[in-house]
Amino acid sequence: MEDIERLVNFLMDVDLAAALNTFDIINDGLQLLKRHPAVGRVVIAGGSRELVISRGNTGYVAVYAFDKLTNVVVVLAIKHQREDAFH
Repeated sequence: MEDIERLVNFLMDVDLAAALNTFDIINDGLQLLKRHPAVGRVVIAGGSRELVISRGNTGYVAVYAFDKLTNVVVVLAIKHQREDAFH
């Protein structure tokens, strides 16, 4: 996913260890959605959900849609909590 690549690349020049851990942290959060797809809070607009993926004092937010009929989760976007808006 482009968002994960963007988040990892942002850290590559500053903190290589943090950059390498970023993928694992986000991936662990997304794996939670496989087991518990309704865990994220419902976002009013459009019926999508947000999952907060913690990382110390900050973290990431994954916006996703969950179809109860097919039991399918589709990740729509991932951003760092300090980013202004989704791309």
